[in-house]
Amino acid sequence: MAEKHLYELIYAAVRMIPGGRVSTYGQIARLVGCCSAQMIGFALAALPEGSDVPWQRVVNRFGRISPHGYGYGSAVQRELLEAEGVIFNREDEIDLEKFGWFG
Repeated sequence: MAEKHLYELIYAAVRMIPGGRVSTYGQIARLVGCCSAQMIGFALAALPEGSDVPWQRVVNRFGRISPHGYGYGSAVQRELLEAEGVIFNREDEIDLEKFGWFG
């Protein structure tokens, strides 16, 4: 599958995550099929600035923000999620039972 086509499938899946909810890289990979959680990360990292894909709604399997952007990107992701009503616990984790979206 061509990378551009795969990325468009990934972006379409991420766009389905409702505001105030999160999904994991692995869940998106399973939803899209034919790719890994790592590929989801690569696709989201390739998004141009100002994209309408809600990249902030994808977290790791522990409900944590994966470090990126030398910490700046992680801080922005947390701010965006908190603005949507997502709550982090003291360990900087999101309760996936409460805030998870499973497609």
